Amino acid sequence: MAKEIGTARNRIDGRSKVTGTARYCADFAVPNPLYAQLVVSTVGKGHITAVDDKAARSVPGVRAIYTHLNSLGVRPAGFFGSGQGQAQQSWRPLSGPDVKFYGEIIGMVVAETLIGAREAAAALSFDYVTEPPAVTLDSPGVTVEPLQRTELSVGNVEAGLASAAARVEHTYETSANTHNAMELFATTAHWQGDDLTVYVPTQWVKGFQSGLAKNLAIEPDRVRVLCPYVGGGFGGKGSLFTWTGLVAAAARELNRPVKLYVTREQGFTVASFRAETRQEVKIAVGADNLITTFVHMGHELTSRPDSYVVNGTENSTRMYRAENIKAAASVVHADRQTPGFMRAPPETPYFFALESAMDELAREIGVDPVELRIQNDTDKDPVRGVPFTSRSLVECYRKAAERFGWSRYTPGIGSMRDGDDLVGWGVATSTYPTQMAPCSVRVSVDSAGEARVQTASHDLGTGAYTVMALAVHDKLGIPVDKVRVELGDSRLPTGTIAGGSITTASNVSTIDIACDRILRRLGNSDAGQVDIVAALQRIGQSRIEEYAEWIPPAVGEGGAASLRGDAVKIVGGAEKQYAAFAFGAQFVEVRINRFTHEIRVPRIVGAFAAGRIVNEKTARSQYLGGMIWGIGHALLEVSEVDPRTGAYMNDNIAEYLVPVNADVQQIEAILVPEVDDKVNPAGVKGIGEIGIVGTAAAVANAVHHATGVRVRKTPIRIENILTS
Repeated sequence: MAKEIGTARNRIDGRSKVTGTARYCADFAVPNPLYAQLVVSTVGKGHITAVDDKAARSVPGVRAIYTHLNSLGVRPAGFFGSGQGQAQQSWRPLSGPDVKFYGEIIGMVVAETLIGAREAAAALSFDYVTEPPAVTLDSPGVTVEPLQRTELSVGNVEAGLASAAARVEHTYETSANTHNAMELFATTAHWQGDDLTVYVPTQWVKGFQSGLAKNLAIEPDRVRVLCPYVGGGFGGKGSLFTWTGLVAAAARELNRPVKLYVTREQGFTVASFRAETRQEVKIAVGADNLITTFVHMGHELTSRPDSYVVNGTENSTRMYRAENIKAAASVVHADRQTPGFMRAPPETPYFFALESAMDELAREIGVDPVELRIQNDTDKDPVRGVPFTSRSLVECYRKAAERFGWSRYTPGIGSMRDGDDLVGWGVATSTYPTQMAPCSVRVSVDSAGEARVQTASHDLGTGAYTVMALAVHDKLGIPVDKVRVELGDSRLPTGTIAGGSITTASNVSTIDIACDRILRRLGNSDAGQVDIVAALQRIGQSRIEEYAEWIPPAVGEGGAASLRGDAVKIVGGAEKQYAAFAFGAQFVEVRINRFTHEIRVPRIVGAFAAGRIVNEKTARSQYLGGMIWGIGHALLEVSEVDPRTGAYMNDNIAEYLVPVNADVQQIEAILVPEVDDKVNPAGVKGIGEIGIVGTAAAVANAVHHATGVRVRKTPIRIENILTS
């Protein structure tokens, strides 16, 4: 196995990105395109009674107007949230006159120019019969659905709570968040005879290929989906967009390529989002300060038709020792769009609750919050009783505490002032399950000493191109600049969805298999030591190629379907025989001006252990990026919903606040070496999502330390601490 932390390597695609030669999906030219524009509802719930398209059709260059009256006949694909399909939601747009939420797609205009399409879309008029929507967790008219499949129960919770030496019991909330990637949503569809090529920013070209084939009632091999680069995905581009089938069907009907650009405002409602949550947490300890009982109950908002749930209790229950455990999640059906994945989907909201509660417990019993977590570390999954493949949480805490200077911590509220600043320190655990999925790759080497790697996986900007080249380098010794990596094309061997932090673990494990086969064919078993050119000459070949598939053992019978793109089959984390997680610890300093109450985060230190790190440089970048987003989740990000209509009131980048340079001052990620020979053949744990987990709780804990105000809802704002 390669060393735990690989060499720091610049991205091999970095130059093309900074010089503008890297082409994103909207950059691809097609001959003589038409332009489409979506039309969305302006009511939160209702029924369309009439469509007036006279003014829209009078706009020069309009070629088609589509509503529920002529909906192009797009067929449904399976719902992604059920684990058995690709589609973003369970119903098709334009499938009927009912309006389910504000901003739902109710029409599409196609014209010769983008300006013409937008003018006609603005002129398209609808009459409605409306009724008051229920759009928040507390709105009258929402319905609550307990999900039995999420229930966990170990021991006797009631007895554990009753006999506790101390306990905390609180409710925590996280707000709705919306994807605002730099690359807007877009789709270009181009038919050539019976064959369709689609350029679309996606995290799963094979899933989009399969889903589009179902939409259009054609064979999947007639569809090619291309996405060589993604300008930010974070989960929002993982499921098949509701409009992509419409664009492809319109291009077929009009016999011309069609381009669609989704506006920033429309992206708030026509795509998925991170739903708001409300969670109840109870933690009880004995006289020895060891946790005896843990209860975590979640409520998550979803749409009326879809029971979409992230259920972070699956992982929060695995973090600390406990003899008695109870957990479950319920969905609250409201008049909003169906939520979806957003970086660290379950852990980000649920660990805000868990790690805030752990801090409250530490204060309740008078124990240092770092030592409380260390004392309650466990080498076994408390739910199943199986061992972890590796667990370096304590080491992460020790290293981060030393670097941060935790020995200078004084626990008294407001005890660490500096001039006019109230200084607070907070900590929290980070984690993410080590997940994997079936994957296939093709690796070839030639007499020029070069290699090629092909797989229908993706680089979301995380450095996957470079990591895969390094994997070949580690095995075959070929210089990285001699390795060509091809990604983001549905015609390539089936890779993984770029989600769940599975890309490196799954692809590198499969690349290692292919490279081992090449080594055997070349008569060499020493990884990294073979002279490819001489070895090919010796066997009389100018080029050899190996195709490899890797299906994680836990996948079972679902592996073949996943390799076809029919469904996502991600395994790992809490499995029957083991528990596989990456771990980390985050230490945060906040400074709050005692006059203005402005909250700043001048310093964060995180330490993370995630098995083998293939590229130290891009790995560190991922950790830092996650921590920065964690600041946003803690202090800035919220999709403001009008409770009267369900409209988003800050549906633009000017008012949807995200961290910028001035918000991110001193930030450091420590890579803790870790060897895990059980988790997968490559010994890799995912790192893309762990960096954001726990950050918001660490900030909230620091705010409490500085001010004495306990804020149990994100984001934390000035008005929340005005009493301090």
